[in-house]
Amino acid sequence: MTVALIDNGSLVPAATRNLRVVATELSVLIETTVHAVSWKHSDRIPLAALDGDSPGTTLVPFVRSQLALGERHFVFAPFFISAQGAIGSALRSDLEKLQQEHAETPFAFTFTPGLADAGVIAQIVATRVRETIGVASLDLPPVLVVDHGGPSPASAALRDRLTGDVRALLGSAVLSVTAASMEGGAHAHNHPLLAEALAALSAPRTSPPPARTDVVVALLFLSPGRHAGPGGDIAQICGAAEASSPSLCCHLTDLVGTHPLATPALAAALQNTLSNLHDPNLA
Repeated sequence: MTVALIDNGSLVPAATRNLRVVATELSVLIETTVHAVSWKHSDRIPLAALDGDSPGTTLVPFVRSQLALGERHFVFAPFFISAQGAIGSALRSDLEKLQQEHAETPFAFTFTPGLADAGVIAQIVATRVRETIGVASLDLPPVLVVDHGGPSPASAALRDRLTGDVRALLGSAVLSVTAASMEGGAHAHNHPLLAEALAALSAPRTSPPPARTDVVVALLFLSPGRHAGPGGDIAQICGAAEASSPSLCCHLTDLVGTHPLATPALAAALQNTLSNLHDPNLA
């Protein structure tokens, strides 16, 4: 049986490095080798950018190489916020195509529950917000919980549910907690977009307007990359909003996937899935 931690993939080396760190930690916790695999992109990262480590691994070549070694069952732990969103569907579709291509050597695959099912994401985000408030010495700031945004209403519904949970956890420590998406304005479920939410918060509500409006941008992202990494899309959106409203000051939280609660939750899901697969009563 082959076990892998799988993410969307990125051309940013930091994303693959983080995926490998988490996969290594999982291997220790469940005492089984956990491979770090991306759906796409990571195999295009120059090897030198991965500190001379092995090249990035992507889904289809990885499965084919394992099949050549005689493996016939794969267990994937999803390393993304919404396992039911567009990426999860695309992953399953690619695997089903591979099953059709390898009908002469049939294989099975299983996905573990994701972090959202483990119930830790809201707790992590609330902790990240408190950390940010403490470091910047903020007083009752508004909070924007920001996801990527995409075509899936299920992902937006998850973002909204998590935002409600974060709101309940933070309580009176913040002024407000609002959901937003980085992009995807063509779909109503992604609104408000981050740029729209920041513009609304920076609009004067008192006379005279406040000298400074601090906003905590809570990132519903697991790894650094083109969107949530330093100088990434979210930082640029925040920078543009600050340039348009000099009183606005955005404070970005750290990521979900680097929090100490994330890996144990993934490990518990993996252990439960592997135990069920090995239970003859459930075969």
